[in-house]
Order: sequence, then structure tokens, then C-alpha cells
Amino acid sequence: MALVGNRSWLIFFIAFAALLLVLVNGDDVFLEWQVNIDTTIKPVLADQPVITINGMFPGPLINATTNDIIHVNVFNNIDEPLLITWNGIQQRLNSWQDGVSGTNCPILSGSNWTYVFTLKDQIGTFSYFPSINFHKAGGAFGPIRVNNRVVIPIPFPTPEGEFDLLIGDWYQESFKEIRSILNNSIVNLRPNSMLINGHSRYPQTRNQTFAVEAGKTYLIRISNVGTEWSINFRIQNHLMLLVETEGSYTSQIILDSLDIHVGQSYSVLVTTNQGEADYYMVASPKMVNVPESSTLVGVGVLHYDDSTTPPQGPFPLGPDPFDINFSVNQAKTIRWNLTAGAARPNPQGTFNVSNVTLSQTFILQGSLAEINGYARYTVNNVSYRVPNTALKLADYYKNGTGTYQLDAYPANSSNPIASDGTFVVSGTHNGWLEIVFKNNLRVIDTWHLDGFGFYVVGFGNGVWTPDMRSTYNLYDPVHWYLGQELYIRVYDPDPNPAKERQPPSNLLFCGSVIPPSPQPPPPPPKRSRATTLPINW
Repeated sequence: MALVGNRSWLIFFIAFAALLLVLVNGDDVFLEWQVNIDTTIKPVLADQPVITINGMFPGPLINATTNDIIHVNVFNNIDEPLLITWNGIQQRLNSWQDGVSGTNCPILSGSNWTYVFTLKDQIGTFSYFPSINFHKAGGAFGPIRVNNRVVIPIPFPTPEGEFDLLIGDWYQESFKEIRSILNNSIVNLRPNSMLINGHSRYPQTRNQTFAVEAGKTYLIRISNVGTEWSINFRIQNHLMLLVETEGSYTSQIILDSLDIHVGQSYSVLVTTNQGEADYYMVASPKMVNVPESSTLVGVGVLHYDDSTTPPQGPFPLGPDPFDINFSVNQAKTIRWNLTAGAARPNPQGTFNVSNVTLSQTFILQGSLAEINGYARYTVNNVSYRVPNTALKLADYYKNGTGTYQLDAYPANSSNPIASDGTFVVSGTHNGWLEIVFKNNLRVIDTWHLDGFGFYVVGFGNGVWTPDMRSTYNLYDPVHWYLGQELYIRVYDPDPNPAKERQPPSNLLFCGSVIPPSPQPPPPPPKRSRATTLPINW
């Protein structure tokens, strides 16, 4: 989800609760990824390094089914440490595979590491991307489809086909140059282009094209894989029927344009009911005013099979990019489809927040501060400092000693003095957490939540107060799975691996936690003088 300035607030509930798991075995999916730098792709006709996976930009599709077990062996052939995170995939019992700096040590240059995770009880449209060193501004992102099991019907007719649409802002500079600029200033750097599936609008011969048949319905899975800007997406002369977002089937609503914030994914149905021709697909940034000819307007083509007519006329109009009420009101209309099944046969409405008892409330204030002479974004006046040791590693082996101090910074108010630090707060095991996001910035502030699902139950302007809980939508809030950074430590003293698995056998180590010394092999058993004869059956 995203927020913009003018003292906006957004709250959601997050459940740290035990779930009843349906024991359904999935298939094993084995993938091998070679991650490299390619200087020949030139998405914006500039000499810049692009991070590819198996030579592809964007990266390859992960196409799997609920409960499949994914094995991804990542070979890091670039000259820097690398991590890949699986945006929106819940790492149930298995947060060792999440792929962010708080849970994993990076894959060092010239080495490889295999992620193993289960798409447990999930369906829908997701994406993956690199999570450290600003690599996302260089590529290595791609689509994830989690398909329904055969026994679970989808709540709409089977589409003729499916397309993955990855849209995001892109810089003229290399990701290393951007990183260097960000280390010194963050207020004047702006992307230069909008890419659709890795293609900028110039030259037009490289525009992303989807070939369709007239009179058919197609599912388009759209993800915002950019680094900064929210987008508005629309298709010339065609309406979109919203059906799913990040694992939640939605009440179906017809849209002529859709706001998609950084990290968000949606699925829409598009029916090809127009004349045989080509039609523009357009993605433009929010909170910035650009002319139609700007490279910051991404352009693709919906091509009818028998068309000989290129796209004509002006681009389809979207909302005023500064009309935040449009974005907020549209988000409020997106509701959970309570009667549809999803990953499990029981309806989505079986799981609700109408009888929640809150265990904690966090109030997280996004702001801009000057720390040691540099501009920094902060949470409660704290800019996150990445430690050398992964937090989960330090927690498991050293109870966090030497890496972070638990609850050193306030989770409900702003630190008196702007500072940088490793922000880790306590979360109640098996509890419900209410999180209020407050944004006084003049930009849309997008938050990503790794590893857990949450219900978006309220939006608003002005200063949030507890009285506003009476306005929450506790009936059918969308169960969304989704800069500024902090980590929540949820502690359970029970070492039962049914609650949280032990570290994987290929666990990477870094910082202050060194690999344990290998145990010497046991001595061979003493042999008797008796002769052992084979037994044949």
C-alpha cells in the first residue's frame, strides 16, 4: 500500500497467529538461475549495466501451483553480493528463505545458494526482485504466478490466455551511480523512463506487444516493479475487470484505469470487444506532471491478430496525477470476495478480522531528516542502518548480542533526535498487531511487509486517533501481502520445528556469526572376527 503527504494515515492488522494447515502435497519445481551483468540490452538507449537472469530482462517467470515446493539455485556472477526476495510469498515456518538482509546473508560474488520454499496456501500474482545494494534499479526482477489447484475453481470463466506485465520507473544512470548519489543526497534524483516488460517507448519498434484474438477474454497480471513512483495503467478503448490482488480474489469491479503502487500486483480481465486494430497500453507516473511525449509515460500495444492498423489517436486519459483522492477512493472500493475459495476450498470470508482482540499497536511516522549532514528518510526519526550480520542469524546464534538492541527505538512515537540505527521491535507471538502508518512527506510512501499477510482496514487524512477504529472496515478488507525500514522480532521459546524450521543445511553465514566447526566423523565400529555373509532373498 502507499501513502502520500498531508498527514495521511493508513492502518492495517497483521496476524501473528497459528493457522490450521491443510496437508496437501505439491510438486517440486527446480530452477537454476545464472545472474549476470549485460551491457548490450540498453533499455533506455544508454550504456548501462543491466542485471539479467539466464540472459533475460525481466527475469524468467516462476509458474507454479498452490503448495508447490520451489528450489531456486542462484548463481551470483555479478561483482557484488546479491539477495533475491519473493514479494508477497509467505514464508510460513521458514523465514530463513525470505531473501532480505534481516533474514539472509547475501550470496557472495562468484558463489551460489539454493532457496527452498513452499507456496503454502497461496494463489495469485506476485513478483520477485533483488533486495540489497539498489540492484532493483538494475534489473533481476520477474513475475510469479501461483495457480489454483485443480480442485479449487477460480471465480471467473477460464481466460483465453494470460500475460505478465511488469511496469516500473527506470534511471538513465547505472544502479551503482544511483547508489552513490543516494549516499549523498536523496532529494533531487528522479527516474528518466517508464519501462513495460523491460522496454521503453523509444524506439517504438521495441514496445511491448500482446497479441490477442478478437472476442476473447484475457487475464493480465500487472506488477509495479519500480523503485520510486506509483503508476496509473489503462488500455485504449478497453475496460478492465479487477479480479485479484496479491493472493486475494476481489469483488469484481470494472475500471477504466488502475493505480498501482510500488510493489503491488493486480490481475485484471480484458475482453477484446473492439474493432480489429492495435491499441495503446499506457502507464504514467503519479505525483509528477509529464507531457504525453515524455519517456516517463510507458507505452505498450494490444495487437489484435488480424490488425493492420497501428495505434491511433491520443493516449487514453488517466486521472490527474496529483489527485490523491482518486487513488485513495479507488483503493477503498477494492474489497475481498468473501464467497470465493482461493488456496483452500473454504470461502475467503471464513477468515476475517471482525472478532480481533488487539495485542499491540505500532504508530510509524515516515519523515525526512538530516543525519550527519545527509538527508535521510526515517521511521519515527530513525534511519535504518544495515548491520553486517543478518538479524535472524544473530538472533538464532547470539540472541542478537552485538548486532542489535531490541526495542531501542520507540514503536509508537518519534525518537527525540534524528539518528541512524538498527530498528528492531518486539512482536507478540500469536497476537494481532495494529499498525498505523503516518506520512507527512510530499511523496507517496510505499511500504512492503515481508513474510506475513495483513488486512488493510482503514485510510484517512489528518491525525489518527484510537477513536477512528470505529470507522475500520472489518467486514471485507482486502488481505494484502505486502527506504524506511524496521524489523519485528516475534519470539516463541518453544523450539518445536513444526512452528519454525531449523536453519537450512546450506545456511549462509556473515558478520559476527561464523560457521560452526564441522564435527569429526564417528569412529568406525569395532569388527568381530565373524564373517558376514550376504543374504539372498
